Amino acid sequence: MTILRKISFFIATTAIYAVCNTNLATAQERDDRATILNFKGIQYTSKDSLFYTNFRFRMQNRLGFSNVIDDEDNGKFDARIRRLRMRMDGYIYTPKISYSVQLAFTRGDQDFDDTGIPNIVRDAVLFYNFSDDFYISFGQNKLPGNRQRVNSSGQLQFSDRSLVNSNFTVDRDFGITFNLSKKIGNMPFNAKAAISTGEGRPAMSTDNGLAYTGRIEFLPMGEFENAGDYSEGDLEREETPKLSIGGGYSYNDRTIREGGQLGRYVMNPFSLKTGFADAIFKYQGFAYQVEYMRRDVDNPLNVLEEDPTEQTYAYKGWGINQQTSYLLNKGYEVAARYTLVKPHQQITQFENQTEVIELGLTKYMKAHRLKFQLNANYTVKDGIYSNTNKKNAWGGMFQVELGI
Repeated sequence: MTILRKISFFIATTAIYAVCNTNLATAQERDDRATILNFKGIQYTSKDSLFYTNFRFRMQNRLGFSNVIDDEDNGKFDARIRRLRMRMDGYIYTPKISYSVQLAFTRGDQDFDDTGIPNIVRDAVLFYNFSDDFYISFGQNKLPGNRQRVNSSGQLQFSDRSLVNSNFTVDRDFGITFNLSKKIGNMPFNAKAAISTGEGRPAMSTDNGLAYTGRIEFLPMGEFENAGDYSEGDLEREETPKLSIGGGYSYNDRTIREGGQLGRYVMNPFSLKTGFADAIFKYQGFAYQVEYMRRDVDNPLNVLEEDPTEQTYAYKGWGINQQTSYLLNKGYEVAARYTLVKPHQQITQFENQTEVIELGLTKYMKAHRLKFQLNANYTVKDGIYSNTNKKNAWGGMFQVELGI
């Protein structure tokens, strides 16, 4: 009986390994589903093959400097661990029932400054895979929002996401999500929809004001190599041109936070309407992506819940981000990014039109799992490209990312 059990275990393990290596052996990290087929990190499979887990970690260590031209303090340094994440993915009883748990251990990664609570849990979500092209998830996870947010922070070619994402993203929430991948003729498409609480990660309870989010993607030139549409930069050097076009909408009904799922708590609930459209193109080491986001709210002005005498607001307006890159020999990549964020006239007393120009040089040692990033940026306020504008700023960042 013991021999038969060992033989069964060997056959089952070999079969799983073969399937994994055939399909997604080098696929990109995904935050919107369990990566049980990647075989990265530290793995464990039970003897009866009814339980599998994949443990990984990654960290981002950085040293940066920024200086506003009229800053009397001569600038600010940013020397810290930006992210330290632990992640476990796997399945229980059957690969149809998978899970993903992701924990954060740095203050800047815990939403602490806005909520006063160390929100360690970033993801805690169950997936039920009905088939290869349809699955649902239940728990706390990323909403199907803008492309740069859906991408893992470990797959970025700059040290941070753009200012467009910072101001308009719908981020993470607790709820249920439906994910469908099909083809129209030979063209793949992905459709995603979510119903969530609308208050983000630290919510203890919620009212009947929920958030409704949907996203759809079309890939008219076929699928990217190793799911490269979820990763910045053309590290795969696509042999044929590849394009993904996406867009969506989120309606957050009566949220009690400044940014819907993010920000400080407000006294008077308001409803946020966020639209987004994006595209990414890759071919032979060249990559280009663009992202447009817009947010509307009937009355963006509010007051803080903890101090009703302090006025605050929801960011109403629009923004566009464009970035392009080329992968040189020996794993070096040069990149450039231009970001424009324009506030609505109702909040111009708090926000200025902002443009950011960034240049980047990255050395990939092991794709996005081990890389060295050097970025420089110049921030322009109100469209005045001159150092006579004392609101303008410049800065730089060096960051090392390491993970398994």
